[in-house]
Amino acid sequence: MEEKVSNKHISIQPITRLEGHGNIEIFLNDEGNVERAVLQVPELRGFEKFSEGRSSVEMPRITPKICGVCPTAHHMASQKTLDDLYHVDPPATAKKIRELMYSAFMIEDHALHFYFLGGPDFVVGPDAPKGSRNILGVIDKVGLDAAKVVIKNRKQCREIITDLGGRVIHPVSGLPGGVSKGITKEDQEKFKKYADEAVAFAQFTVQLFKDVVLKNDEYVKIITSDPYTHKTYYMGLVDKNNHVNFYDGQLRVVDPEGKEFAKFNGSDYKDHIREHVEKWSYIKFPFLKNVGWKGFVDGKDSGVYRVAPLARLNASDGMATPLAQKEYEFMYETLGGKPVHHTLAFHWARVVELLYASERLQELAHDEDILKTDIRTLPDAIPTEGVGVVEAPRGVLIHNYMTDERGIIQKANLLVATVHNSAPITMSVEKAAKGVIKNFQVDDGMLNKVEMAFRAYDPCLACATHSLPGNMPLRVKIFKSDRTVHDVIERI
Repeated sequence: MEEKVSNKHISIQPITRLEGHGNIEIFLNDEGNVERAVLQVPELRGFEKFSEGRSSVEMPRITPKICGVCPTAHHMASQKTLDDLYHVDPPATAKKIRELMYSAFMIEDHALHFYFLGGPDFVVGPDAPKGSRNILGVIDKVGLDAAKVVIKNRKQCREIITDLGGRVIHPVSGLPGGVSKGITKEDQEKFKKYADEAVAFAQFTVQLFKDVVLKNDEYVKIITSDPYTHKTYYMGLVDKNNHVNFYDGQLRVVDPEGKEFAKFNGSDYKDHIREHVEKWSYIKFPFLKNVGWKGFVDGKDSGVYRVAPLARLNASDGMATPLAQKEYEFMYETLGGKPVHHTLAFHWARVVELLYASERLQELAHDEDILKTDIRTLPDAIPTEGVGVVEAPRGVLIHNYMTDERGIIQKANLLVATVHNSAPITMSVEKAAKGVIKNFQVDDGMLNKVEMAFRAYDPCLACATHSLPGNMPLRVKIFKSDRTVHDVIERI
C-alpha cells in the first residue's frame, strides 16, 4: 500500500486485503479535518455485456470467471437461474448435493477472510506495523499449530468443492434441473470426516474471536464506536422459519429498528430494488424502491440497505443449527440486542456463520439421501427469463437472464453482494475517515482504521464493477526531456 499525503489530500492506493483494485481519496478542509472521502474503483469487468449472445447453459461456466475468490457463488446462482429460466425443479438429492458443496465453499471463504483479510486488524492489531498486519502476523499470534489447522480445513473444504464441482476455482457441474455428478459411498465417508473436523475448526475460530477480540476492551470500544456505526435497512435470505439460509428461501428486509419491512421471492426483486448510477463510478448503488434514493445517508427515510453476514443475522430470527444459534444469541446479548448497526461486527457475524455452515455441512454429509442417483430433472420448457438467488459470503447474489426462445442471452443483470453494499461502503469509508483524522494528524494506523471500514464488508470489487456509463479514473504525467515532471493531468 502506498500513501500519498499532501496538505489537503490523502490518497491510499491501492487499498489492501480485498479482492479487486481500489483507492481511497481523502480531502481535508483548512482545519485539517476530513471534508470528503471516497472509494474509487478504477476497473471495469463488464460480464453482463459480453454475456449477451451466449447460450444460457454456458452461464454457469462463464460467470465463475468473474472472480477467483467466490466462483462457487456465481456458479450456484447461475444454475439456480437456469432452473427458473427453464421452469424445472431439481430433484431433492440434487439440491442437497448443491447445498453440501456450497456449505463447504462458505466455510473456506469465511475462513479466508477472517484469518487472511480482516482478521489481522484484530488478531494482530489495528495499529500494528503494516508489515505484520497479514497472515504471517496472525500465525505469529495464534501459533503454527493453529495455522496448520486453518490451512488443513480450507484444503479439505476445497477438496469437497473439487470432487462435486469438477474443479475448485471455476466449477463446471451445474446444469439446469440438477447436477452432473452424484456422490458415492466412499465420497460420503470422506465428506463426513471433513465435516466433523470443520465443526471443530469453527468452534476453535469462535473461541479465538472471544479470546482475542472480546476480551480486549480497546477492540470492543472500536467495534461499538460511532465512526463504525450506520443505522440502515438489512437484507438476507431466510428459510420458512426466518432462519439464515445460504442456498434457498425468500429475501427478507428489516428496517433500522429490526421490524420486517418486506419479504419476497428472488424473482420479484425488481419490485423492491432499484439501482442508482453515479457518473464517477462503475459500481451501481442499489436502494429500496419503496423508500427511495436519498443519497449516501442512513436512517429509516433512506433506501440504503446492507447485506453480508451481519445483515443476514439482523434480517433473520435465528440460525437453523444449534451451536450457531447459541453464538447468535450471545452476540446480540453482548451487543445490546437486535439489530446491531456496528460495521465491524460483520466480523463477529462471519464467525457465527462459519459455525452454521460447518454444522450444515455435517448434517448434509450424514444424510443418506445424498447417495441417491436421481440428480437431474431434464428441462423441456421454452426459456424466457430466469432469476436465481443465493447468499454469497459477501451477501445477496442475484442473477437475472433474459433470453430468446433458443435460450440465447439477450440481456443479463448481475446484482452482486458488493453492489448491494456499495453505498454503505462509501458511507463507512467517509465516516471512519472523519472519525479518526483530525487537525492534519495522520499516521499509518489511522489510515488502516479507514481501510477497516470497507474491509469489514469483505468487498469484491471485481464482481461489482459493471455499471455504464462511468469515467475511468486517469492520471497522466507529462515528462520533460530531462525526465522531470512537466505537468500532471487527472480525471477522477
